[in-house]
Amino acid sequence: MKVALAQINPTVGDLAGNARLIALAAREAHAQGASLVVSPELSITGYPPEDLLLRPAFMAACEETLLMLARELADCDGLHVVVGHPHQFGGQGDVRSKSMAVQRRFNAASVLHAGLVTGTYCKRELPNYQVFDERRYFVSGRDAGLGPLVFDAGGVRVGLLICEDAWFDEPAQAACDAGAQLLCVLNASPFHLDKAGEREERMAERARSVGRPLVYSHLVGGQDEVVFDGASFAVDAQGTICARAAAFEPALLMLELDATGAPRGDIAPVPEMHAQAWAALVTGVRDYLGKNGFPGAIIGLSGGIDSALVLALAVDALGADKVRTVMMPSPYTADISWIDARDMAQRLGVRYDEIAIAPMFDAFRQSLAPQFVGRAEDTTEENLQARIRGTLLMALSNKTGDIVLTTGNKSEMATGYCTLYGDMAGGFAVIKDVAKTLVYSLAEWKNRQAVQRADGSIGPVIPERIITRPPSAELRPDQTDQDSLPPYEVLDAILARYMEDDQGIESIVAAGFERTVVERVTRLIKLNEYKRRQAPVGIRITHRAFGRDWRYPITSRFRA
Repeated sequence: MKVALAQINPTVGDLAGNARLIALAAREAHAQGASLVVSPELSITGYPPEDLLLRPAFMAACEETLLMLARELADCDGLHVVVGHPHQFGGQGDVRSKSMAVQRRFNAASVLHAGLVTGTYCKRELPNYQVFDERRYFVSGRDAGLGPLVFDAGGVRVGLLICEDAWFDEPAQAACDAGAQLLCVLNASPFHLDKAGEREERMAERARSVGRPLVYSHLVGGQDEVVFDGASFAVDAQGTICARAAAFEPALLMLELDATGAPRGDIAPVPEMHAQAWAALVTGVRDYLGKNGFPGAIIGLSGGIDSALVLALAVDALGADKVRTVMMPSPYTADISWIDARDMAQRLGVRYDEIAIAPMFDAFRQSLAPQFVGRAEDTTEENLQARIRGTLLMALSNKTGDIVLTTGNKSEMATGYCTLYGDMAGGFAVIKDVAKTLVYSLAEWKNRQAVQRADGSIGPVIPERIITRPPSAELRPDQTDQDSLPPYEVLDAILARYMEDDQGIESIVAAGFERTVVERVTRLIKLNEYKRRQAPVGIRITHRAFGRDWRYPITSRFRA
């Protein structure tokens, strides 16, 4: 038997468009002789649909779309298509008793065959950690008294699982006890660095624990702050990888079951860490702009490493013709900053403009001078410069419809080394979850790639001096980041332990970090929660980002 894993890039709420993606994949698989096609989790709606699920009209539209898709594929003789969707029993598409679980909402997978919905399975394990919030929306199939679903496709007994189900023993064992010879797992597993390896290891364990082969159909693409990396795969009953789709691109992974029932197919390589991070960030930018209809992007280019990295990512995601850069020098901007900014814009072939902010800065200071009598200059004047730049960028955005990509990194977001309504002003925070040390590492990685520049030459796209010069906001004379922050190697290590891994201050100090530095960094993290609440949404690439999986109170006196 041939099985196809439909690794698609749906858009949340585009029910008709998502159904078309499933139908196209199903028809292509059928033409190649497949008996079974498996789409990802909630492939009808896109993932996560969030509070759309609370709207009765949305749930009714999901059901109608599922039935229409079944009818559309009726002419694919012998084909079984597994589709992920939200479900409420009691509707016209039911295949079970209408007395069961009426009006309770489930994360479900249905089997489409011969124009009908022939079976529906309801997810048993509902994740409620990190970015997941499924217990807000769904009831467990187990809690509702609903059992496994096993069906025959091409002479093979197939059992369904949905994402989190496969991380636990009971759902897989229940499917096998019901006669499953092959486990099919529908997934929407948000990306973070090295998640693919963890995912494959756990699925290999699951296959070995029940002695059955397992196929894993996964989403690809960006949805607001989360990214899905694809890389759908299959393992045999011994847990050996037998096939893998490419990461970060739509694919139809064709599998053939051999005489032992083991799936066989092409095995794409797993990208190394920097390649994963780059692809995730590019995917996040491309889909956020594309799915929301923004015609292009505007970046405030400073001659520094952060804006340089965002520019390189944006050009890879959108193309040079859709990216515009603006250099806004102040009285404290070094000549090398605008020279390097102009150089990089030329290397990438993007539009480059310069708007000097000195006249506006002087006007602001003159207007405020009567209010500031007797007070020395401080960060107020520094922030004025950032806010002038933010105003100019947002004016260009309003006029053109292009979105402003902010350039703040995770280290800055953590410590508040950023200005509300200044460098935080914009629509999408590309490197919000990229620590400063990783910013440098990614820039160096990008420069090692064979990239064709705008003039046709092959070489680095980020000028070397941007990478090697000390980082500075250039808001006062001779300023460097380390005037205000610990060295980034120290800061990022503390940030990873405290923010990402939930280690306490005493544990971090015991690991060898200086107490005064740890207390300073953790204090900054707490003090600047109010800023982060007002920051634009940004791409998540670690296992814990400032966003959906960081929900701390602004007003709090807990200090450990």
